[in-house]
Amino acid sequence: MDTGYTYVIGMDMGTTNIKAIILRSDGAVAAEASLPSTHYNPGLNMQEQDAEEWWEHVCWILKSVTAQLRPQERAKIGGICISSHTVSMLPVSEDGKPLYKALTVQDGRSYEEMEEIVEKVGPDRFVQIVGGQPAVAFLPWKILWYKRHEPELFAKTRWYLQASSFINYRLTGVLMTDLDQALRTQCLDRETLEWSEEISRAMGVDLKHFLPEIKLAQEVIGKVTPWAAEKTGLPEGMPVLGGCSDALAAMVAIGLSRLGECGESSGTTSLIFAGTNVKSPADVPVVTRPCPIENMPWIFDAPIQASGSALKWFIDTLAGPEKEEAERRGVNIYAYLNELALKAEAGSGGLLFFPYLQGERAPLWNNYASGMFIGMRLEMTRAQLTRSIFEGTAYALRHVIETLKAEGAGIDCLRICGGGARSRTWNRIKASVLNLPVYVLNQTSGDVPVGDALMAADVTGMFASLEEGVAKSIKVDEVIQPDPEWVKVYDKLYPYYVKMYQ
Repeated sequence: MDTGYTYVIGMDMGTTNIKAIILRSDGAVAAEASLPSTHYNPGLNMQEQDAEEWWEHVCWILKSVTAQLRPQERAKIGGICISSHTVSMLPVSEDGKPLYKALTVQDGRSYEEMEEIVEKVGPDRFVQIVGGQPAVAFLPWKILWYKRHEPELFAKTRWYLQASSFINYRLTGVLMTDLDQALRTQCLDRETLEWSEEISRAMGVDLKHFLPEIKLAQEVIGKVTPWAAEKTGLPEGMPVLGGCSDALAAMVAIGLSRLGECGESSGTTSLIFAGTNVKSPADVPVVTRPCPIENMPWIFDAPIQASGSALKWFIDTLAGPEKEEAERRGVNIYAYLNELALKAEAGSGGLLFFPYLQGERAPLWNNYASGMFIGMRLEMTRAQLTRSIFEGTAYALRHVIETLKAEGAGIDCLRICGGGARSRTWNRIKASVLNLPVYVLNQTSGDVPVGDALMAADVTGMFASLEEGVAKSIKVDEVIQPDPEWVKVYDKLYPYYVKMYQ
């Protein structure tokens, strides 16, 4: 279907950056812009963001990318799809005005409320309803915390929104949330796809009143208003899609197109995806979600809490000598650590690193899990210490993938994107820890806004299908095969990694 559109916009409201790209009909990125997001930490285990800053940044970014096109090209933009980090809690008034800073997925202040709600519903019953293990990141307990600690603001609150639904509201005037993020809130009944009355009763909060209407990711929910067009530079009347979580957009951007492929979006945290044709039970460590990809009705997606952040923690706290040496050489500290790690043997002399620096999500779902080194000896080297960080995060990845295999996912390769994909050392280690070929995508492929843009292109008819868009836009830079000698070492050490936690 030729609609005449030759451009679409994809935007991701990430935890650290907001980024938008304009995708052209030949699969190339025609324009891009981004700005960092500010985090506020008002107390222990608290993390917030300012929704008005989101909007200011979105306006600047959209004006920036559209300005990179000529006027006649801007008229051929077919639509926009926006994803965001999940789960946030943004309380807004009846007219959509933010009343409190958004509590992000990293906010852990509501642990007591989580235990209370889960106990009232019953742990097994709760898992049956929402299709996942409770964790402090999710929405019910955030709302209850807000009700108890900010009662005056709670009384003024009409809606609780995600980052993308807030921006969609500013663009269109339509209050909604998308099905993908709704499924991730732990407020939605997995079977009925309605806001759970049982969880509402346990909270003492009517979720059906406070949570908006649910739309599909690729549903056109409205059009850009004249006011929003003036603020953002977008064409007035341009279609706006429902959008999704950054996880789903990353899965599309990774280019998963068949059963057997597994994907990792490797950044501060990691998100792992694998398709399946069988819906999982609700009471397993990682559950399936509906998937928009043809011939892949269900998708596992599993978050690892600390991936790139583990390496950053090492740099910030323990890598003083390495930072000095990198500065002396005039090289980036990450590049130097990649080089240094390869000076140690596979297995790091038996030193195991457990990357549970902020608890762990999949497959443990344990907020109390703690990071640790096990196996230190007097003869340990700085190279071994460095390599153990790369290996420990790779073991965490294998722990997830082994869990997915046990639940029916057939996995024969790993497709990897994100900031972590730039580390060839890390990719080599992952290939050997997993004993799978690793397909490293180029820096444009796998970028979350590309996934958003591909969904918009599919809906607007810029591409005949999502598969055509993936084929034109997603490119593999390198395929890394496992090192047989490294595989032997990691196969011996991995069981110890699992047993030490247990």
